[in-house]
Amino acid sequence: MPRLRTLLAAGAFCAVAALPAAAQQVPGAELSQVLISRQSLEDLATRLEQTAESRSFSSTVRTSARAQAALVRARLREGDFQVGDRILLTVEAETALTRPFVVLSGRQIALPGVGMLPMAGVLRVELADHIRTYLAQFLRDPKVRAQALIRIVILDGVGRQGWHTVPVDIPLDSVLMIAGGLTNQAEIDKIRIERDGEDLYAGRELQRMISDGATLDALSMQQGDRIVVPQAPVRNSLQRVQSINILLQIPLTIFAVYRLFGGN
Repeated sequence: MPRLRTLLAAGAFCAVAALPAAAQQVPGAELSQVLISRQSLEDLATRLEQTAESRSFSSTVRTSARAQAALVRARLREGDFQVGDRILLTVEAETALTRPFVVLSGRQIALPGVGMLPMAGVLRVELADHIRTYLAQFLRDPKVRAQALIRIVILDGVGRQGWHTVPVDIPLDSVLMIAGGLTNQAEIDKIRIERDGEDLYAGRELQRMISDGATLDALSMQQGDRIVVPQAPVRNSLQRVQSINILLQIPLTIFAVYRLFGGN
């Protein structure tokens, strides 16, 4: 994993080095928290809005910043949980509450014996506290652990294309490993993330975030988002083949994550 990030970081550095200084400061790529806090998202939205209005940036950068600011504001307003998302919940000494739960219509989860818990407006970083506060009405000092999972589509240059259920607190390069790793035709520098047919992240911005180990949560990914890994013709360079050989050295921890969450 560190070696993959080193490769991506090297490529991203070469691309960024040729840009004007102001263009290297586009907000968002520096987010490094595993789960992004509400305050960090508020700060990010403000900086994106400032970037969108600043003449120090190109029109392309300003347009992108404006669109991403709207996405961040929507995330703050509506929360992270969509219908169909899964939550791996553990409540100490409560077997009925220790299992995966699915977010139902109306963005709520049905907790046995305690009722329907609304999830609208809740960020993933707030998940455990949100559930703990609710359960405290029925249980004395509940010990709660919770992990958010989403189903995403991974296409083209990976070993196992299709739908995958993955934790949101792991980096994008780990998700690619869960999908079987990259093929020897995969073009790492052209990976993109799509939502509703439009690019959510692509190009230098995404390369920087991947090389920094950004998690799916830091990328604000949601259920149904698509990770597309374009493939080049078979006549690719030796360097790409060598990169793929590195990617195939999958850590045992990734296999453990795959077994835990079922891959699909």
